[in-house]
Amino acid sequence: MPPTRRSSTAATSPGDDLVESYAIASVDRDEVLRYMGYRGQGLSPDMGARIDEVVRSCLALARPRASIRCFDVAGVRDDDGTPVVVLDGTALELRGHSIARHLDGAVAVGVMAVTVGMGVERELRRLSLTDTTAQVIFDAAGTTAVERAADAAEASVVRMAAERGLFCNYRFSPGYGDLPLETQPTLLAALDAQRRLGITLSDSLLMTPTKSVTAVVGMFAVPQPTSHSSCADCPCYDFCLLRPAGRTCHG
Repeated sequence: MPPTRRSSTAATSPGDDLVESYAIASVDRDEVLRYMGYRGQGLSPDMGARIDEVVRSCLALARPRASIRCFDVAGVRDDDGTPVVVLDGTALELRGHSIARHLDGAVAVGVMAVTVGMGVERELRRLSLTDTTAQVIFDAAGTTAVERAADAAEASVVRMAAERGLFCNYRFSPGYGDLPLETQPTLLAALDAQRRLGITLSDSLLMTPTKSVTAVVGMFAVPQPTSHSSCADCPCYDFCLLRPAGRTCHG
């Protein structure tokens, strides 16, 4: 498939606080199949054509957007044996051994929320009542699309870090390891995600639109041996804001 295109609009606030929009023109069909649960089974021509049709429909309805902010790390405190990463200028705190390891040595953190919008959500609901096969495909396409949008948002975090002379690791979301889902309300509030993106939370902490992602990315004074250690295999390659200027993020 052709490279995904990207467009962005900065918020009227400082450079470490952005609202962006992305034009996701294509997604990897293998990723869609993976989210559908395929494990190398054969596809009939009819099913392959159906998948491509539903994916196109999903991308046509998607309106990928992100809210991104950068916060300095104020320190790490101990809360009855559980480390808590404290961020400067926000009520957001990142609790747990997993996130403390992920951010060990970080001097700042990029925080993001990404969604593909309510158009995808409404179509998912309609298909659940009218065409369950298409719903499964559409659901997988929506997941693939929001992950690609998250790649684009992560590329913006990498660029923000590079402007500070810092280096990134990779995104880490509430619910991974022991970073609790209870982080979501404060994280979304720190990004003003309801007003900016229309993301709301249920009592069980599930986001609407469901095809939404939240995550944090560490920023460090030295390069990190992670997914950003080379350009060739970087998930942000298609969205990179540094390569066109002849720069890299890995030193």
